[in-house]
Amino acid sequence: MTTRNAEDEIAPPASWDVQGSPKFARSSGVGADDVFKWLVYTTAFAVPAVLVALFVLLVIDAWPALARFGLGFVTSSNWDNVKQQFGTLPYIYGTVVTSLLALLIATPVGVGAAIFVTEYAPRPLRVPVSFTIELLAAIPSIIFGLWGFFALTPIMRSTVEPFMKSVVGPLPVIGGLFQGPSVGKDLFTGGVILSIMILPTIVSISREVLLAVPTMQREGMLALGATRWEAIREAVIPYARVGIAGAAILGLARALGETMAVTMVIGNSSRKITGTLLTPGYTMASAIANQFTEADNPLYFSAIVGVAALLLVVSAIVNIAARLMIWQISRGGAEGGNRG
Repeated sequence: MTTRNAEDEIAPPASWDVQGSPKFARSSGVGADDVFKWLVYTTAFAVPAVLVALFVLLVIDAWPALARFGLGFVTSSNWDNVKQQFGTLPYIYGTVVTSLLALLIATPVGVGAAIFVTEYAPRPLRVPVSFTIELLAAIPSIIFGLWGFFALTPIMRSTVEPFMKSVVGPLPVIGGLFQGPSVGKDLFTGGVILSIMILPTIVSISREVLLAVPTMQREGMLALGATRWEAIREAVIPYARVGIAGAAILGLARALGETMAVTMVIGNSSRKITGTLLTPGYTMASAIANQFTEADNPLYFSAIVGVAALLLVVSAIVNIAARLMIWQISRGGAEGGNRG
């Protein structure tokens, strides 16, 4: 009968290494893990590569206009294709004004609607309301444009704009935003139609962010005797503020690049920067849509492509600034939590 000593009983198997860990066979060739790793790397770097390639292509096509006019291409308000003079400042102004106006209108409404859906709406009502919001986001922009042209513009011209002129117009500073005749097709109407279009984005993302807030946040405030609104104001909204800011940024990103709907209601008949929202104007996207087919000479075409390049730059600047704002908000929340 074979006897086994203690060393044989505690000795690790031959397939284990010195430290007692199992040995795994390694192939000398390229394995599936390597292929997957490089596939992931490729897809990750493809996104910035496409962005850089797009920007380079726009700059190459826009270079004749950029080289001829220099900084005046951005700071000048003179756009005359007959005299071959092109300045994009009114287009930049119209884009920024309508986008910020849309954000100012849509953010409170969108966050309020998200709070209603997540905190106050009965369960049988939540699904239909959420479905309706998502359906609104799927409507093509040309449908919004037609509705704005035939329905919203007459209401703005006959009701909303005269009301704003009579109520806000006499105020010292803000009243200057509502001076001039009510034409219906102007920067104000463009901002309103954009606010309607970005509203589903803000509502949907804000709703998901509010739903992600831990239930203990609400229950803790309610257990201390707070009302439901106090619990939302003091516990839910501060916890979700970074996500809400992100929802507003995504809405702003869509407003900056929107074309057809704003083209149909903004007027497209004035390049003056007057300081009033009741002036017909342009955005960079509407200028491209209106004049791209009219570019009958190389310099004119180059100027139109230059507008597209500037739109890309403005969108990038706004998104970077918004990301910095979110970082600042999240850092402030973290510091407040540490102090608490």
